[in-house]
Amino acid sequence: MRLNPRCLPIPALFFTCLLPLAAQTPAQPASATSLLFPTNPAPAYNGTKEFSIDIKSTKMNKVDGKDVWAPQQVNRTRVMEQLAGFTPKILPTDKWGGRLDRTESATGFFYTKKVDGRWWVIDPAGHEYFNIALVELAPSHSPNGKAAMEKLYGDKATWMKKTHALLLQNGFNSAGAWSDVDAIRASTLQPNHPLSYTVILNFMADYGKKRGGLHDTPGHAGFPNDTIFVFDPGFQKYVEEAAKQVRQYAADPNLFGYFSDNELPLSRKNLDGYLNLPHNEPGYIAAKKWLDEHKGTASPDELNKQFLAYEADLYYSIVSSALRKNDPNHMFLGSRNTGEARNDEEVFRALGKYSDCISINYYNSWTPDSSLLANWERWSGKPQIITEWYTKAADSGMPNTTGAGWLVATQAERGEFYQNFVLGLIASKSIVGWQWFKYQDNDPNDPHAELSNKDANKGVVNIQFKNYGPLLERMRQLNPNAYALADYFDKAAKP
Repeated sequence: MRLNPRCLPIPALFFTCLLPLAAQTPAQPASATSLLFPTNPAPAYNGTKEFSIDIKSTKMNKVDGKDVWAPQQVNRTRVMEQLAGFTPKILPTDKWGGRLDRTESATGFFYTKKVDGRWWVIDPAGHEYFNIALVELAPSHSPNGKAAMEKLYGDKATWMKKTHALLLQNGFNSAGAWSDVDAIRASTLQPNHPLSYTVILNFMADYGKKRGGLHDTPGHAGFPNDTIFVFDPGFQKYVEEAAKQVRQYAADPNLFGYFSDNELPLSRKNLDGYLNLPHNEPGYIAAKKWLDEHKGTASPDELNKQFLAYEADLYYSIVSSALRKNDPNHMFLGSRNTGEARNDEEVFRALGKYSDCISINYYNSWTPDSSLLANWERWSGKPQIITEWYTKAADSGMPNTTGAGWLVATQAERGEFYQNFVLGLIASKSIVGWQWFKYQDNDPNDPHAELSNKDANKGVVNIQFKNYGPLLERMRQLNPNAYALADYFDKAAKP
């Protein structure tokens, strides 16, 4: 007998009843078949109401500096078979995964365009395209991960070929941040069935490592008083030199675009943060000068907003200019904003000036907030791509104490969450892609793991490269039907 995670109490091991082992769905070996594209159909409408599935979840919160499980919440959840009037249909696509029935101008590279009220990426062949990706498409560097890869695949090239096929079989067409770009570009499937890929430059974080002053924090670089070094005299020069590395990708049609950094602490608290730095810091000097020039012209709250606008504009102007100078062909995707930065109009206005598509790491919402998504487009005038989001499950047997995602009971519930979240994104008309965090689980025995990636079930495969079947089944149902779903929601929205 095996404990049924649906009944283990959440923090004390999630809710207690028993289920026969045969009723559990074990992870399956990740193997590639000769079929490169999904063939099993999505379920048709079954007569049930939308959002009629209830899924319990919790997450780890900080309380008085300690990690504490939040009380359970019940989430109303929608899946494909609840969509009245929707007929699953896998539309023909080109080699990048763009829909063949919709054609715009082809530039040979990815770009964005609003067509009949909906934002799209236009792929290199000129077809409307959703970017559907896994983040960190790379084998684990932990001792256990390396041993498992060598045992199963022998070498990275074999791993890449089989993993490339696995993505195609489940309706994915791209790789997100921190992926093994060299392995993807060298994949034997890349010429005829390319995965688009992204490159993350880490301009501010890498400058901070060179400069000094960073500290460890879960998920991203930590800056003094949450203030980035954008006012340092040396930052712009550093970026201009570091950006030269992108020249190697400038002619590659398979590159989707660039992230400049990850989760920078841009917020309306930044002015106070800079003013509380040591007085010889460039950030303090710049903030004090700015405040002296603007004091008395607006309320304190308005000054905080104006300073954030000034700071964000300076950062995005520097990094975007350097990228476009060295690669004018590919999209700038922003800096994977999260937290307060996803709620502040000032940041989005700056991104609207300098980016092609705005990357958002979207946590703490079971279903996308349609009003927030509408604000992102209204503030920026640009489409968005969701570059991190996930949930983890107790039936993985992992501690699951790290990371920002929800904790649910089973892999099947992870799959239902996937469909619920993506349906909300597609319905918005401003989201042009979604990138699940991530390809592979954390390794709890990895001594060098980053603080937010120590022990959690985030992947579509575990540390032994075995698939989570129920999760992938739900992904495989939805991903190839994404274009038909967009048409369905567009038709439903018409008066």
